[in-house]
Parts: sequence; structure tokens; C-alpha cells
Amino acid sequence: MNWLRSHDLALSTCRQADLDRWLTDDSATYRNIAGHFIRWARTNKLTTVHVPALRWNGPTQPLDEQHRWDVARRLLHDDALKTEDRLASLLLLLYAQRPASISRLTVEDIDAHAHEVRLHLGHSPIQLPEPVATLARAVLANRKGHATIGALTPSPWLFPGGQPGRPISTGQLTQRLNQLGIRPNQARSTALFQLATEIPAAILARTLGIHTDVAIAWQRLSAGDWATYAAEVSQRPIRTDQHPASNT
Repeated sequence: MNWLRSHDLALSTCRQADLDRWLTDDSATYRNIAGHFIRWARTNKLTTVHVPALRWNGPTQPLDEQHRWDVARRLLHDDALKTEDRLASLLLLLYAQRPASISRLTVEDIDAHAHEVRLHLGHSPIQLPEPVATLARAVLANRKGHATIGALTPSPWLFPGGQPGRPISTGQLTQRLNQLGIRPNQARSTALFQLATEIPAAILARTLGIHTDVAIAWQRLSAGDWATYAAEVSQRPIRTDQHPASNT
């Protein structure tokens, strides 16, 4: 949108040649995700330009599960790091959240009670384990983003940004994650791959706030097909030496 304005254009007046020129411009940013916005704008008749959707064939980078857990352990216990950076990073590493989704979390998305902390990422809340729950409590109680300075009312954002009333930008959050040795795309792919081997797609979609088709695609990629697993279990012979109560 900034590029369009600088060239005296708008979505409605932009033509395919203009879009193609932006895609090859050295100053262009967010090329990979801009396609989603363009397709949405075209669907809603806001523009006539088009970017074809690409077929997803799985992660494009190596999945390093050991590195993911090494970084997560450091973030769980390193009190020298900023609490908000630790929490944001763990939401990516443990719950496969995109920086854009993390930046849009509000204080209303966290229910902190005496004995538990629940986080709303999708339709079903997640109960945060310790010490992640303690980090969430601390961030909730001590939000000190620049946007809250001098404000008459507390910021509604869990991770306030530098502008009053605005959350931290995706770019700024990504930069802070990079400084901690986290590459969001690779780390999220690794997290989704591992979660898909352990959790049914429907539950994965409800709790993480991702589309069911995405959850199913990751489950198939990780060979964690629960329907096949259930069918295989149902065909297993029942052991006669087991107590009936232990067959569950």
C-alpha cells in the first residue's frame, strides 16, 4: 500500500503491470504473504490484479526439533531476558503461533486465575503449564510498552507497540525473535510438525487457531494420520492376559 501511494496509485487503479513491477522492486517487502492480501482484495472486488495461489508441498527448510527444544529451555529459565520476549518466543516455539498472530493478542485473550492460566488462541482455550503460566502472569501485570506511557487507560494489547493504541508490529516482533536466535518460519514449521504427530487435526485447529485444512495437511505430512491409527488399533487382537480395565 505504501508503494502504491508513492506511485499515485490505489488498489482500485492498480493494474497487473503495476503489481508485477512492485514484485520485482528491490524495496518490496512481505512478497510471500502479499499474495494472500491480493487474493482477498480481488475476492472482495477491491482490485482486478491477481496473484495465483501456490500449492503447498510441506516445509521448505530443515526441521530441527533439537534446536527448538534447546531454545525453548533457555527461554523458560533465563531470567536475564525480557519477560515479554520470552513469552512471545515460547508462543511460537510451543504453540506454533505466527508473529502476526502473537502481536495481535490482547489482555482479554488471557484468563489468569489463582490456580491456572488459560490462553485463547482458537475456539478452545489452552491451559498454560508452568513456568509459561508465570511468564504470562508477569507480562499481563507489567505491560510497559511505549504505547502505555502517558495513556489515560491501559493498553488492551498484550504486547504494546511504539505508537499509542497500537500493538507491536510484526516486523519489530520478528526482529526481536531473530535476536534470540529464532527464525519464525522454520521454528513454526518444526512446532507444527511435532504437534501434528501428537494431536488430532480437529483439536489442533480449535486450540491453535489454524484452519482445519492446514492442520490436516501437517498431520499427513508428519504421518500422524489419526483415522488410520484408530482403524489399526481397532484391528489389533485383544490380549487375554490383560485385565479388562487396562484395555482402554
